Amino acid sequence: MDLQNAIHERRTIHSYRSDAIEEGVLERALDAAHQAPCHKRTFPWRFTIAGPRSREALASIAVSLKSAGQTLPAEKITSIQNKILDPAQLVVVTQVRCDDEFRAREDYAACSCAIQNLSLSLTADGVGSKWSTGGLTRDPATYDVLAVDGALEEIIGFIWVGIPAETPVVKRPELASVVRRTP
Repeated sequence: MDLQNAIHERRTIHSYRSDAIEEGVLERALDAAHQAPCHKRTFPWRFTIAGPRSREALASIAVSLKSAGQTLPAEKITSIQNKILDPAQLVVVTQVRCDDEFRAREDYAACSCAIQNLSLSLTADGVGSKWSTGGLTRDPATYDVLAVDGALEEIIGFIWVGIPAETPVVKRPELASVVRRTP
């Protein structure tokens, strides 16, 4: 698929089939992510591919966070677990911490570009993705499971990667409604 088609066809995928993704697809997408522009050549992104044991542990943390001390119905627990376990792959993106507030913003923008490159590469290969944030990405137990040193890096998202069970249709506003021209 060419770049323009990948840009127009990329969607946030919420449900995945159980199929594995083809060999080399994730590595190609990670390489595309690593080609993203970054200010001052800081290369502030780091990628952790969560293995099966880590994903099981993350699913348990997610259930614990969602239950907040109350008992959840079995189907709700399964639904929460499946969000972590169903996609073929789970890539955790972290940003190297920086004390300079302006550079940290530039680094976050660079990481966002890297995630978009990753997503477009996956789309071009017929694979779906979703950039997910939320309580699980900020929980100290998540950092422990993934062996991420929170003093050095911040988790900025989970990227779910897999074959889409369905692809949502997105209605966007007309381009003219978001473009401003000055004299």
